[in-house]
Amino acid sequence: MRVSAVKSRADLRAFVDFPLRLHPTNRYVPLLSSVIAAHRRTAELFLIRDGRGAVVGRTSVHRSTAFDAKVGPRQLFGHTEFVDDDAVFAAIMDTVEARADGRPLFGPVALLPNQTGGVITSGFAERGFVDSAWNPAYYPVMYERHGFQRRFEADTWLVDLDRRDSGAGSTPAGAPVSTDRDHGFTFDDTRIPAERLIVRHGSRRRFREQLPILRQLLNASFAQLGYYTEISTEQLAEQTDGLAYLLDEALLLWLEKAGRPIAFVVTVPDISEFLMRVGGRLGVLNQLRLLATRARYRRDAVLIIKGTVPEEQGKGYLTLLSRELHRNLAAGGYRTLRSTFVERENAASAAQYRRASGRPLHGYTFYEKRSA
Repeated sequence: MRVSAVKSRADLRAFVDFPLRLHPTNRYVPLLSSVIAAHRRTAELFLIRDGRGAVVGRTSVHRSTAFDAKVGPRQLFGHTEFVDDDAVFAAIMDTVEARADGRPLFGPVALLPNQTGGVITSGFAERGFVDSAWNPAYYPVMYERHGFQRRFEADTWLVDLDRRDSGAGSTPAGAPVSTDRDHGFTFDDTRIPAERLIVRHGSRRRFREQLPILRQLLNASFAQLGYYTEISTEQLAEQTDGLAYLLDEALLLWLEKAGRPIAFVVTVPDISEFLMRVGGRLGVLNQLRLLATRARYRRDAVLIIKGTVPEEQGKGYLTLLSRELHRNLAAGGYRTLRSTFVERENAASAAQYRRASGRPLHGYTFYEKRSA
């Protein structure tokens, strides 16, 4: 095996293209090529080639002072894809370990667990979706055969939405919460005026102005999780780049209590099938194509993230937002809701999906190994 750093445009193209050739096109959802290119500013990217010069694996190597402060010094790796060959996997991990300086190895993350990464450990027959991993069944077997241990085990979730409730009305932005069918989420509506609760919606036109509110809620809500590191303004802007023009305003919600944001849920139309078709290349031309056909992608939705600030947790506020989200999904004619990974220790968050008759979709984990 020959390991080489990604240096040229041709190298980067080979790096982006490799998993598109490796995985089924109807299951694997590629990370945006623009995001991979941006990660070169932070991480070293590597290709693994066999004796004939064919690409048989790839990985990236980086560190994060924020993650080190959270869990202790770690050598991070990400973008890790490989054929089912122990020699290829060993070449990848030798490359990572050579830069570890004795640190434990942790990954795959690109660039952090709260951005994207991970390995699915079940549900291989189910397609992936944006902001989540998909890989074949030999991936977890390979990691564990080479001495890696699971960390932060989790599940993604799938909710089959009841289309018969499509007559329920969407709550106007800034209005008090409506009292239609609750979709399994019960909330005492007398609390709404008593606690001065108002649901706010996302706005395509004012999305950039709303990002600081989301960042504040996100960092406060997730600070207590073992894998989470505070997201910066720049990181959030990168992760949400291009989201505004696809936004379904009824699906991005946050709750104010006496004028203070306290809980939120970010859900987007699922454009996974489009990304599969274009290989993750969302340049100007493909953006225009997506914009022209975006009505096709209002059938399925992805819940990216949700949370409540610590001092307001356990009071039912996320139940209230979940009720409003499901009403709006029904009003919009959505048929499924997928969720990015929820840690198995986070029983309260998983309970939200069980209330909606959801089921685990993919088992999910990150991997760690002590450096030799």
